[in-house]
Amino acid sequence: MPNVVSDRLNALSITLPQASAPAANYLPFTRSEKLLFISGQLPTENGKMVATGRLGADVSLEEGRKAARACAINIIAQIDAALNGDLDRVKRILKLSGFVASAPDFTDQHLVINGASDLFADVFGEAGKHARAAVGMAALPLNAAVEIDAIVEID
Repeated sequence: MPNVVSDRLNALSITLPQASAPAANYLPFTRSEKLLFISGQLPTENGKMVATGRLGADVSLEEGRKAARACAINIIAQIDAALNGDLDRVKRILKLSGFVASAPDFTDQHLVINGASDLFADVFGEAGKHARAAVGMAALPLNAAVEIDAIVEID
């Protein structure tokens, strides 16, 4: 059986991290028949937050996009854990909800979350195109600049 998604990750030089454990009283993902609900993922790499603070004050747009991309990689790691390493079972990324810690006058949340949306399209192709929300928040857990959750259809 082909490993299309794994091949795309390799072509993008992405090695998935181990799926992170929950930081509070919740599950990292839940499943209902053919739907996976992935809890909000923070922008961490190698166990460290890659962007903290608010967009438009402490964090640049480019840093925010990189943070959203890190969230997306962590979402894929959770999907991988839920599917026991078979990412080719993903039929479609249905929806992302992106939360951006924002200064009061920052209005480019949609451009920040493109960092995740672009990666999902690169990794999953047409199946990676999704509905989404991109909203500004006063603050996020652990002072993260971005948090993203996902709903995924699987085989």
